[in-house]
Amino acid sequence: MKLGVISLGCDKATVDSEKLIARFVGHGAEVTAALDDADVILVNTCGFIDAAKKESIDAMLEAARYKSEGRCRAVVAVGCLVTRYRDELRREIPEVDYFYGFADLPALVPRLQRDGLLDEPVVTHPGMRFFFGTKPHVRYLKISEGCDHACAFCAIPLMRGKHRSRPLEELAHEAQELEAQGAREVNLVAQDLGHYGRDLPDGAPRLADLIRALLRETGVAWYRPLYVYSAGITPALVELWATEPRLVPYIDMPIQHGNDRLLRLMRRPERQDTIRTKVHWLREAVPGIAIRTTALVGFPTETDEEFRELLEFIEELQFDRLGAFAYSPQDGTRAAELPDDVPEAVKQERLQHLIEVQRAVSAGRLAEQVGRETL
Repeated sequence: MKLGVISLGCDKATVDSEKLIARFVGHGAEVTAALDDADVILVNTCGFIDAAKKESIDAMLEAARYKSEGRCRAVVAVGCLVTRYRDELRREIPEVDYFYGFADLPALVPRLQRDGLLDEPVVTHPGMRFFFGTKPHVRYLKISEGCDHACAFCAIPLMRGKHRSRPLEELAHEAQELEAQGAREVNLVAQDLGHYGRDLPDGAPRLADLIRALLRETGVAWYRPLYVYSAGITPALVELWATEPRLVPYIDMPIQHGNDRLLRLMRRPERQDTIRTKVHWLREAVPGIAIRTTALVGFPTETDEEFRELLEFIEELQFDRLGAFAYSPQDGTRAAELPDDVPEAVKQERLQHLIEVQRAVSAGRLAEQVGRETL
């Protein structure tokens, strides 16, 4: 059986896709990049914001067209969007043959076996992960699942559930497997890396302990921690950045906004002063560290003045990179109960303005690096 894959969404979803593909390959599937040559097309969906939902629906419809026009025998949809809206999707897109949410995924491969789409397990199994991407030397290691933060705009806890840390020994084994597959850089991902170990018994390893174990148990050249809330930046973690050359001096620290009223309304744990303090601490302790962040514009009741405060905060803190998105209400979130009172045109205008401001900031930061050797 030839398997075609459309994997959408974040790096954490990429890890999910690689693990699921490995299970397919372990039952004789051959992965093909040509969807028109696939017997089965797997679509891993995203449901974070409206644009991601639309992209996922379009991907499912695209896969369904291959089934109606070519050799494809079945379309399988999994992932965040399916977990939240399986019944609705089943009604609206009957061309998709299988919808499996996260809780049901263990039953997917046996079901496809029963339906004659997959063979019995093969003798040589591909391992825990099957590389799916364009850079085999750069891989992702998901250290936990779910999220305990209750951000008003975010539906991820409704799709992924509560935070669950993975055992250190299991993560070390997976990192060794990624190294054996050729990984030279491993990016650590989770909804918030800083929560690692908080759900485990007292004395259990935390993020800094995990990183030390990965450095000790593997020869991977670089580890890069992504997605750490400012509250999770601890002295032990900063010391590692300052002293360990294999830990890339880079952090993705989402702030979402620079106005305290909106941060409270978003139910974010940070405030302007705490964010500022952590950024200054990082740059003092780890000279040259690159800091990426994320910001949200057009949240309900955001005023022009509060948006300008965000722009001023971005210019003040001089983040090296920034990802930005416009607010869209998500079913079941607290923010969906608020009036979506910022017009879409204003959201898009603010988004473009923020991107332009960050583009200038990034250019200045990069200009400072000319002639320097950082790694």
